[in-house]
Amino acid sequence: MLDHLVFAGPDLGDAVALVEGLTGVRSVPGGRHAGKGTANHLLGLGGRAYLEIIGPDPEAPEPGGPRPFGIDELREPRLVTWAVQTTDLDADVRAARDGGWDPGTPESMSRRTPGGELLEWRLTPFSHADGPVPFLIDWGDSRHPSEGLPVVPLRSMFGVHPRVEATTALEAIGVEMEVQAGTRSALVTTLEGRTGPVVLL
Repeated sequence: MLDHLVFAGPDLGDAVALVEGLTGVRSVPGGRHAGKGTANHLLGLGGRAYLEIIGPDPEAPEPGGPRPFGIDELREPRLVTWAVQTTDLDADVRAARDGGWDPGTPESMSRRTPGGELLEWRLTPFSHADGPVPFLIDWGDSRHPSEGLPVVPLRSMFGVHPRVEATTALEAIGVEMEVQAGTRSALVTTLEGRTGPVVLL
């Protein structure tokens, strides 16, 4: 089900410092996203899942379009969305459409790790990311980024959304997650930090 959580901010260093300060665990540099103007740091969540901390790449030129996850509009770091892991992205997109939710047309992305390893993946568009409504991701033959990461265990996760469409989207891809009614969309998670529970939202 869960592939990764996306914690984004307008300044990558500030977002990393915030998460590390809350959890007491140092994150690992993930890499840079060529052409997107972003870079990330990673923490494991247990099993085959991880937390992505993403923000503007301070060493990259301004991208030709908006950065993913609405980063250019963020005023402070926050949990913006999450990804559902799939091993057959095209089939799952078709199934979602049959179930009443269109996750969008998949696209390809890649990045190199600090060690030079190329990771390639396919995913559905970021424009559909909306709190508890996930995007889909397929890592193909690439090594999964969760391998070898320091772990901050994920203890709980639920969504908040003002519209029923969020539940429709989750049901269309066979995902069971509590979604509470609220005035805005949000994803609420609890991690087990070094000194106790940490809530990210």
